[in-house]
Amino acid sequence: MAEEPNIILLKATNGKEALEVIESEKNVDVILLDLAMPVMDGFEVLKILKSNEELKHIPVIVVTANAEEKKHALSLGANDFIPKPFDVEELKLRTKNYAEIKHYNDFLKNINAILEEKVKERTKQLQEALKHAKEAEYEIALRLGKAAEFRDIETGMHIMRVSHYSKKLAELYGLPKEEQELILYASPLHDVGKVGIPDAILLKPGRLTPEEFEIMKQHTVIGGKILEGAEKYPVINTAKIIALQHHERWDGKGYPYGLKGEEIHLYGRIVAIADVFDALTSKRIYKPPFPLEKAIEIMKEGKGTQFD
Repeated sequence: MAEEPNIILLKATNGKEALEVIESEKNVDVILLDLAMPVMDGFEVLKILKSNEELKHIPVIVVTANAEEKKHALSLGANDFIPKPFDVEELKLRTKNYAEIKHYNDFLKNINAILEEKVKERTKQLQEALKHAKEAEYEIALRLGKAAEFRDIETGMHIMRVSHYSKKLAELYGLPKEEQELILYASPLHDVGKVGIPDAILLKPGRLTPEEFEIMKQHTVIGGKILEGAEKYPVINTAKIIALQHHERWDGKGYPYGLKGEEIHLYGRIVAIADVFDALTSKRIYKPPFPLEKAIEIMKEGKGTQFD
């Protein structure tokens, strides 16, 4: 892959050398990891990276031609995969997407560090900083959500609508305002894992094959991995729950884990309703928008099976 302006490529010929390069630089944004390497293979490198507190949040894209290796790598903490032989342009785009996500996450951490310092100063200043931080979190969440959907022009406003539908459902359910805001800020990231789904599947105009649908399901797991390890940050942690669970079903026939009933977090149940409602009432490449009455009829049919 040819180097481009403002992009620095660090190279290693084996796993051991790769770890040495990463640890010496301390400022790596994305790791492209071949699983088949001498001295130390990609799986061992992945285990070491994800067990290191300083390095585990760096996005890792693995390169492999083997489906089983791909699943194993994802289970070890890889954020995405590129099949061999790979398309150079797709590899560049995915790498840039993950670099942008890493920068946003770093920015969030910096904001919280600044806020913690402000606590030591005046309460009035802190309150103003918190207000701006909430606005910044929502803006970042929206932009991260758009990064996942930038390839699909028909769903550009989908994340904004789902965000506000979800907040309204939370309000009607009786959740306190703090949780309503949390869902408002976190729900735009429900499909962030779609950055890891190939265009041929994500933009397919017809019905997906069973094999393609299995790959599409992985967007929930990929989203969870992108957002994991943020327990200190309520919005990102809530977004992780929603990304993982918004395709679970009340009857246990959803994915990725087949959770049933109240095993599904309330936030996941709320966003599932908002997400499907918006999909039904919006134009998609595979269907026109349904009239409101028809959409509500379909939603009611799913009561107690698909939905809480």
